[in-house]
Amino acid sequence: MRRAAILASVALLTACASAPNAATQVPASSTTMADDTAGVNLVPAGYGSLRQDDIAAQVSLVGGVTARVTPLDEGILRLLSPDSYRSLREYREGRRAQIQQIARRFGLARTSVWLVSYYGTEQGDARFSPQEVIVTNAGRDFRPVDIVPLTPGFGEQRVRQRAQQSALYVFDGALDLNQSQLTITVEGTPDVTWGSSILPRIERERALVRSRAERGAPTKATSVPQRP
Repeated sequence: MRRAAILASVALLTACASAPNAATQVPASSTTMADDTAGVNLVPAGYGSLRQDDIAAQVSLVGGVTARVTPLDEGILRLLSPDSYRSLREYREGRRAQIQQIARRFGLARTSVWLVSYYGTEQGDARFSPQEVIVTNAGRDFRPVDIVPLTPGFGEQRVRQRAQQSALYVFDGALDLNQSQLTITVEGTPDVTWGSSILPRIERERALVRSRAERGAPTKATSVPQRP
């Protein structure tokens, strides 16, 4: 009986040791890509070579202000050089709790987050209208459901020469960045470079990243830290 008890104890310990450790398993649902519209095109990070200016629309406004509109979709950010990827991703991840709260408040299953920065290009203070940003996608106008300021003076709606004001713009996640029919309009000034140049550049880089990842050769490209 004593031998049988010992054998039973050994069997029990073996079974426990071979069972998966639930504490170390990461569920598939824990990914932070739930609010990304280009998640279906997710590629490994660390293989991209693009800069922020390669994926952003630049819109010159009346009154000495330039707006730069950058999507913070993970599927696109992973095409950036490692330094640019980390710096831009931090804007979104650092405010993830706020973004999720906005999504819950407006009943959104997904969100599309954009970084919008206004730069003063002329002497003196210039005004900008933060609410006048529209993304037209496949015939539908998307307006921000909420805005999360990044710079202290953003709410004043003024920017000095060579200064900047920045914020995160939260849109409905139904906005599809993989469509060429996308127009960004800031204060009535449209920009159609997404479909004509930005998206083709993104698609080319996505193919290159997949090729680099297959060869196991991360890009050596680095970048100067990006402005918000």
